[in-house]
Amino acid sequence: MSLFPIFVKLEGRLVVVIGGGSIAQAKIPGVLTAGARVRLIAPSITPQIAGWVRFAKIDWLSKEFEAADLDGAFLVIAATSASGVNESVFREAETRGILCNAVDDIEHSHFYYGAVLQRGDLQIAISTNGKSPALAQRLRQEFEAEFGPEYEAWLQWLGAAREALRGNGPSSETTKKLLHELASRPMFEEFLRQANRNPAHRGAA
Repeated sequence: MSLFPIFVKLEGRLVVVIGGGSIAQAKIPGVLTAGARVRLIAPSITPQIAGWVRFAKIDWLSKEFEAADLDGAFLVIAATSASGVNESVFREAETRGILCNAVDDIEHSHFYYGAVLQRGDLQIAISTNGKSPALAQRLRQEFEAEFGPEYEAWLQWLGAAREALRGNGPSSETTKKLLHELASRPMFEEFLRQANRNPAHRGAA
């Protein structure tokens, strides 16, 4: 079965996480960074998660999972070490039409976490359809070497250039061609040369 790759907007949406251990702790930062509201269901939590609760970054209900815990959820993550609990979460999510990821449980997941390289707004996600997370991690490491931190500043520059060009009037074939030229390898190398000459202005080179 082929997967459909998407990048989802979670800003302001409710993500329910089941589990309060290290598995859940590893999954929470990503959804918080995406601006999601997080409801955590677990009898106990790690010190790190307790810190997020204390600073009101997430809501915690100290209890075992119940079906009503998914009320209003846009997405659910079953992140416990108990396969039976993860399966129950998945079944309830499926009944409600909510996408669910049961960590390290292919049979009870509607979607998988990819290995992700992030440079500011640039994200490169790698999936092996659950067959080899190890390969996905190796490829991510190789991409880290290929796409360094300088891509964050370059993408900011490209975004500003795109907005400036589009602000001059309706999009045209000439504008599209210019945008492709700006995103080319030679332009990237020129951007790096300019940034190296003026380190203080690297973000606006």
